[in-house]
Amino acid sequence: MSNTPPDRLSVNPKSPHYDEAVLARPLVVRFNGRERNDVEEYCISEGWIRVAAGRALDRRGNPITFKHTGELEVWFKDAGGEGDAA
Repeated sequence: MSNTPPDRLSVNPKSPHYDEAVLARPLVVRFNGRERNDVEEYCISEGWIRVAAGRALDRRGNPITFKHTGELEVWFKDAGGEGDAA
C-alpha cells in the first residue's frame, strides 16, 4: 500500500470517497497548523475539511457538517512525515 494518503477521503460508509483499507491506518490531519481528529471528510487539492456540528443530525440520521477551507496537510502516522520529532 502506498504511503501517500488519497486526495479525498470520507469516514461515512455511504460516501463514494470512503475507503476502509485507508481508514484502518492512522491518519494525521493538520488544518491551519493545528492537528484535528474530528474530521469527517477532507480534500487536499481543494483545501477543505468537513467537521461535525456538535451532536446535531439531519433527517436521515447523519451528522450535520460544516465545511472549512484553509491550509491542509495529511499523512499516515505510521509512515513518518512532517509531524515526527525524530
